[in-house]
Amino acid sequence: MAGTRKLGRASDHRKAMLRGLVTYLLEKGSIETTVTRAKEVRAMAEKMITLGKESTLHNKRQALAYITKEDVVKKLFDEIGPKYKDVNGGYCRIIKTGPRRGDAAEMCIIELV
Repeated sequence: MAGTRKLGRASDHRKAMLRGLVTYLLEKGSIETTVTRAKEVRAMAEKMITLGKESTLHNKRQALAYITKEDVVKKLFDEIGPKYKDVNGGYCRIIKTGPRRGDAAEMCIIELV
């Protein structure tokens, strides 16, 4: 796992949620979520992008084991990975947008740089 935040969920629910958020972030380019979730998503998304920089069979299998959609893995290795070929980390940006109306949770937008 990327970090140590429990996010108020059981481990299987937490892992599934993070896999879904990472998949959606790589698919769409940006998502809006809470700050604590975004920090966890950033850690895993950066690991997936690092895998996508080198197109080996081993890296593709590792990415397919985590990312839930095959077309997103294809996009990772064909478009996203080569885009960050010469960059060493820092692929995601977190922009805080203020509190959520219902429960005042600190919200943010996480996006690929």
